[in-house]
Amino acid sequence: MFFLFLGMLILQRLGELFIARRNEKLMLSKGAVEAGQRHYKWMVMIHASFFVSLFMEVTLFHKEPAAWWWIPFSVFLLAQLARVWCLTTLGMYWNTKIIILPGAQVVARGPYKYIRHPNYCIVTLEIITIPLVFQAYFTAFLFLVLNALILSVRIPAEERALKEATDYSQRFGRKQRFIPSDKT
Repeated sequence: MFFLFLGMLILQRLGELFIARRNEKLMLSKGAVEAGQRHYKWMVMIHASFFVSLFMEVTLFHKEPAAWWWIPFSVFLLAQLARVWCLTTLGMYWNTKIIILPGAQVVARGPYKYIRHPNYCIVTLEIITIPLVFQAYFTAFLFLVLNALILSVRIPAEERALKEATDYSQRFGRKQRFIPSDKT
C-alpha cells in the first residue's frame, strides 16, 4: 500500500511540475517576471527531501498504516479536492514559482476569496497527513517545521511581488494576511 501511495504522490507532483512549466512559459511569453528565485531551490529541496524522509522512515523502521489511518487519509483526500480547486481557479497563473504578470488583476475568487494562500495551507495539510497515515511522526514533525520556515520567506516574497506589479494592494488593502475580510 505504501509504495502505491508514494508512487501516486510522486506522479501527481510530476504532473504539477509539467503544468507549472507550461504555465511559466505561457506567462513569460506574455511579459511576466519571476520573483523569489533565491529561496526557490530551498523550497524544491525541502519538498523532494520530504519524499525521501517518508520513504526512509517507513521502510527502515517498518512502519505500517495506523489503525486510524482513514482519518488523516480523509483529510488528505479533501486537500486534493482543494488543490484541484486552486489549480483550476488560478489557471495559467498557477505555478510552483513566483511568476507575476505586471498589471494583472489578482485572482480573488474560488478558494482565494476565503484564504489568501490556500495552496500553502493544502501543502501544510499534506505534510502532516501523509506521514500520519503511516505513523511516520519524525517526517511529519521535521517537515512541518521546515515548511513553516520556507513559507516565512516565500509568502512575504510573493506578496511583495504581487504588491509591486499587480492590483494586490488595491484589492486586499490592509486586510488580514491569510483570511481576507472586509475589515481594513
